[in-house]
Amino acid sequence: MTVTSVAATALTDLDVDAIVVGIAKGEDGPVPLGGTGPLDSALGGRLARILADLGATGAAGDTVRFATLGTLTAPTVLAVGLGDHSTFLRDAETDHEALRRAAGAAVRALAGTTRVATTLALAGGEASPSSLRAAAEGSLLGAYAFDSLRAASTRPAPVQEIVLVVEEPAAVAAAEAALARAVIVSESVALVRDLVNTPPSHLSPARLAEIAVERAGAVGVEVTVLDEHALADGAFGGLLGVGQGSVNPPRLIRLRYAGAGEKTAGESDSESRGSGDGAAVAATDLALVGKGITFDSGGLSLKPPVAMEWMKSDMAGAASVLASVIAAARLGLAINLTGWMPCAENMPSGEAIRPSDVITLRGGKRVEVLNTDAEGRLVLGDALARASEDHPALIVDVATLTGAQIVALGTRTSGVMGRGDAPDAVVTAAGRAGETVWPMPMPAELRKSLDSVVADLTNVAPGGNRDAGMLLAAHFLAAFVPEEIPWAHVDIAGPSWNGGEAYGYTPKGGTGAIVRTLVQLAEDRAATS
Repeated sequence: MTVTSVAATALTDLDVDAIVVGIAKGEDGPVPLGGTGPLDSALGGRLARILADLGATGAAGDTVRFATLGTLTAPTVLAVGLGDHSTFLRDAETDHEALRRAAGAAVRALAGTTRVATTLALAGGEASPSSLRAAAEGSLLGAYAFDSLRAASTRPAPVQEIVLVVEEPAAVAAAEAALARAVIVSESVALVRDLVNTPPSHLSPARLAEIAVERAGAVGVEVTVLDEHALADGAFGGLLGVGQGSVNPPRLIRLRYAGAGEKTAGESDSESRGSGDGAAVAATDLALVGKGITFDSGGLSLKPPVAMEWMKSDMAGAASVLASVIAAARLGLAINLTGWMPCAENMPSGEAIRPSDVITLRGGKRVEVLNTDAEGRLVLGDALARASEDHPALIVDVATLTGAQIVALGTRTSGVMGRGDAPDAVVTAAGRAGETVWPMPMPAELRKSLDSVVADLTNVAPGGNRDAGMLLAAHFLAAFVPEEIPWAHVDIAGPSWNGGEAYGYTPKGGTGAIVRTLVQLAEDRAATS
């Protein structure tokens, strides 16, 4: 993992291999931003001219690198664009996503460099805790690589050390606090990226459960794992149904972080039935539920081969829940947080669930499965029903649920649905975290499309009707959360995976999308509880 630190050392004296500075797009060319003054002085006031001569524009993500030729201790400077000058200055105190993306682009461009200093926290003027956090997060996220399965990597190694530059020694303490938070969040995002990038041959439901025990247990989170026998005892028909076609049996993983102390909660029905998934010893302020399909072939409703190429990412929701609970524990948030990871492998075989089969999910609702490729909502139905039994103050589920999300919102914007104030809470947290989500409606008239002739509901609209697929999936999930519990559903099907080229702080492959939002949501609730 990349090492980070803070320095108030003069820019001209920094003992690093490269210095990152911010520039913006002005009417007459690139405009050097805050933190570049000492560099400009060392270059005889010619920094803007040099950048223009090198073709720098200041456009967002644009990078230009040049040698300092002895004018600084550092041999190289990399200037990275932050977009339109007036827009950046207007938003510098409230919107730090441009800063985060620029930091990531800069560090990616410097791959193969050992030690890098960045002045980007100063780009909007005096460094604030939020700008320091953004610069640190972007830099750390940009320094990500997944090379553990390569016999020999031919790619330049990521930057090994990043130094955040502040102007005054008095600012170091505040910067170090912001940096500590950024490190925890960035490492949590990296965990999700690693899990999503891991091939399904290396990440069965049982192996994901082992990783949860190892990683969450190491930070004091209580972890309980239900195997296929305990799932049968607890009537988790969705997980068992989806997983029955695979040689790798399903698991339900429960994570429990009681950071707000033992606020007594009533015993749930599941505990009195002895389901084996642990006692609810304290009230749950927030329950997170994440879809964990470790590979999705579509089952007997088989996906086309091209669509299967990235289906190792179908457990991104569960990975996000795991990483977010770990982050909450490491941050010591004063919140009682429960995470649920329903994990299964969706495979075709002689044992697989069939279209038109009827299964009984946790809580007793019977579902007619018309399409086995709509399996994520089945395992989520089980987990949402179980999470609801603890009567949490808020439930948020996260899932790579529908291709319809990609059609509607593309690959960089998650869709948020739900009831009450829950979707607004997610949208607010996402805005503060710098992630893009968009609230979507749940028109009441869509619900009747899930009516079944033989069961309580179907898992998709009959006849292959794909209209409003993202919204209809949310209606299915809503059936497993009681009306009185605030609930939000976040569809991250597109944002969880980047099949194109890297951009900003986002690598190719697993992105770790929505972790920052979930951690911010937990922080927001801890601050108001």
